[in-house]
Amino acid sequence: MDLAKLAANLSPAWSAFLTDWDRSLRSGNYPATTRYNYLLAAAQMGRYLTAHTSQPDGSKAADTPTAVNRRHVEEFQAWMLQTRSASTALNKHKALQQFFKWLTLDEEEIDQSPMLRVRQPKTPVRLIPIMRDEDTKKLLDNCKGKDFVQVRDEAIIRMLANTGARLSEVANLQLSDIDLSLDTVHYHGKGAKDRRVRLGPKTARAISRYLRARSSHRAVGLPDLWIAVRGARPLAANGIKLMLKRRGQRAGVKGVHAHRWRHTYAHEWKLAGGDTGDLMLLLGWTSDDMPRHYGASAAAERAQHVQARMGIGERV
Repeated sequence: MDLAKLAANLSPAWSAFLTDWDRSLRSGNYPATTRYNYLLAAAQMGRYLTAHTSQPDGSKAADTPTAVNRRHVEEFQAWMLQTRSASTALNKHKALQQFFKWLTLDEEEIDQSPMLRVRQPKTPVRLIPIMRDEDTKKLLDNCKGKDFVQVRDEAIIRMLANTGARLSEVANLQLSDIDLSLDTVHYHGKGAKDRRVRLGPKTARAISRYLRARSSHRAVGLPDLWIAVRGARPLAANGIKLMLKRRGQRAGVKGVHAHRWRHTYAHEWKLAGGDTGDLMLLLGWTSDDMPRHYGASAAAERAQHVQARMGIGERV
């Protein structure tokens, strides 16, 4: 993460506070992705105050985060809702809560957080479309072949579909995280929560084929599991994201992204009557809200099955 780039066009005080906050987050062993999202939200607010604030005291807040008040936050949040989305605005809200909590409790730079009475933006409850088996098959068919990129992409898609892991978890895998003697993968989840997940036979076979192809690649010495086609470098999360988009376009499947398989995993688990506690362990969740959120599509489908079976209003 390039902190200097992240803090570009911010005042010296904003930049200094972000540097200190990053140090505090690193000492707390926060994952790199979490740190980036937190710091990005604070940096975006600082730049917003410089360019958009209409308040008389706006220049002070643009100079230092210690001058930010509730109205500044609400203006920024309203702008996020207008220019991005409700879910993005909610993510920024949660990140800023952590930033001003740090300024209040850890640094004692302010007496009270300006987030104290700022309401979280309401987000619409949407049923995330799951990835149907036929769509996953189209993507896998598009990967057929013996070339390195085809073998690699099939292994990635099968791992996402088979384990329901987050994109970042799959992208950050090391060679040492794969154990084909037990057909398991060791994921490093959010909040330093590790878990070991079993691989299905087809997924384990796809990974084994990939490892054989990888052994003759120029980047064979890298510890990262996934490596790019060109150059001796790992395949990052954004590279996997772009790969999935390309595969989706070629296969005629719309809206392909890794998180859909995570929803699908929870969907299939709940439809099969699987235990919620076991699902939380497998997907790396600690909050009971997550199974309800991710299982919403399954709940809706179960309700439709019950409705059809009961035949309410159809017996007359």
